[in-house]
Amino acid sequence: MSINELRSITTFIRTAELGSLSRAAEAQQISPQAASKALGQLEAWLGVRLFHRTTRSMSLTEEGQRFLEAAQPSLAGLQQALQSARQTREEIAGPLRIVGPRSVLLQVISPVLQEYCRLYPEVQPDVQLDDRIGNWVEDRVDVGFRIGSSPQEGLIARRLFPLQLIVCAAPSYLRKHGVPETHLALSAHRCSVFRNPNDGRMIPWHLKVGDSVQDWPVPPAFSTNDELLELQAVLAGEVIGQLAAPTAAPHIRAGRLVPLLVEHVADGYSLFVYYGNRALPARVRRFIDLAVERLTGSNDFVLSAEELISGKFS
Repeated sequence: MSINELRSITTFIRTAELGSLSRAAEAQQISPQAASKALGQLEAWLGVRLFHRTTRSMSLTEEGQRFLEAAQPSLAGLQQALQSARQTREEIAGPLRIVGPRSVLLQVISPVLQEYCRLYPEVQPDVQLDDRIGNWVEDRVDVGFRIGSSPQEGLIARRLFPLQLIVCAAPSYLRKHGVPETHLALSAHRCSVFRNPNDGRMIPWHLKVGDSVQDWPVPPAFSTNDELLELQAVLAGEVIGQLAAPTAAPHIRAGRLVPLLVEHVADGYSLFVYYGNRALPARVRRFIDLAVERLTGSNDFVLSAEELISGKFS
């Protein structure tokens, strides 16, 4: 059925219901001439006369009455289906504001975003990556990612995967400077230190020592508040770095980086997705569902004990 046929049938039914072609035209927000043309096209297509017309009134013919009884329920069902489709589109369309830390999240969220955009092209993601913690309400956030629990009360947080912090270096660094055999030997090496984006202070490394995770200050041969810049310095063989597994894992698996001090890998942190404790638009809910499905327990961003051991420098 074409759109013109649908309009013609709608015009016929509205005319029968309202008893006037001009009222049917007004109800559909079309001109009386367009309504008259649509009705004429329907009668010509069916090959029957649907109305008895006089200068003062219109009444259904016998054929018109039978057609009305058959078409009226079908049109109501079709209009309901169209309304439902439009409503679904409106719920899926629109902006989707996502926030999270620049460090770690870029590698994690990119594949999810690409898939989501293919599935829901009417949504406009607005992604803000910043290691500083913003204000959920003022920033109009729909979905957030965070290392650790949510930053504000009233938010739901769902754990995605543990966040390993891995000390690693390029093979070229190790050939030149040697391998630190224990964490105590780090003081004799060139180390990279990440700066807190909120206050600029240098963040100590986090090492698992025994059953606890300890802050371990290292001498800063290089410091930055940008994880990508830090990664480039480590890959270039300039420094040893402690990198999050989502950043380090593909390079370790490819042999570009070597895991060090694997018995001290800290995994006490986790990456969470968080969102408001309220009714969510469909576009927000579907992004959350996709992120949880793709990222929860993902091996892409967590190195197994075997991978850490087999990646050692030799």
